[in-house]
Amino acid sequence: MSVLKYLGGYPPAVLDKVRQLIDRDELGEYLHKRHPDRHEVQSDKALYAYADALRQEHLRNAPGIDRVWYDSKLDVISKALGMHTAISHVHGGRLKARKEIRIASLFRDTPPEFLKMIVVHELAHLKEAEHNKAFYRLCEYMQPDYHQQEFDLRLYLTWRDLEAARGA
Repeated sequence: MSVLKYLGGYPPAVLDKVRQLIDRDELGEYLHKRHPDRHEVQSDKALYAYADALRQEHLRNAPGIDRVWYDSKLDVISKALGMHTAISHVHGGRLKARKEIRIASLFRDTPPEFLKMIVVHELAHLKEAEHNKAFYRLCEYMQPDYHQQEFDLRLYLTWRDLEAARGA
C-alpha cells in the first residue's frame, strides 16, 4: 500500500514536503495546528440542517434534499467519502426523484472545514453531475478555500492510515 495513495496527481515538490513531514513524524502536529477544532454536527438531523442551510445559501435554484445522513458503510477503502443519489419513484401518474446525500461517518470527528468540504462536494453534484471545471467552480463558490481543504483532508486521511498501521 502506498503511503501517499490519497495524494496522487500532486506535484513531486508537494509530495516531497509531505514525505518530510511523515519522516519527521510531524504530519499529525501539522494538521492539528491548521485544524485544531472539531465540529459539533453529530446527529443525522443536525447534518441535514447543516447541508440544507448551505444549499439554501448557495444553491437556491437547486432541488431540495430529501435526506442527509452519516453512513457507517461508506469508507475510504471503497473510495467514497460521500455519495449523492437520486432515487426515482412512480407516484400516481408522475415520476418523483428523492435526492439523498450520505456522508462517511468518519466525518463525525473531523475539523469543521473537512465536513464543509465534503458536504459542499456532494451539494455541487445537485447542479453538476461530473467532476469538471464547472463542478469545481461551484465548489469554490460555496467554499472559497475548497482546494486547500481537499488537500488537507487528503493529508488527514494519510495520517489516519499511518496511525492505524502503527496501532496494528
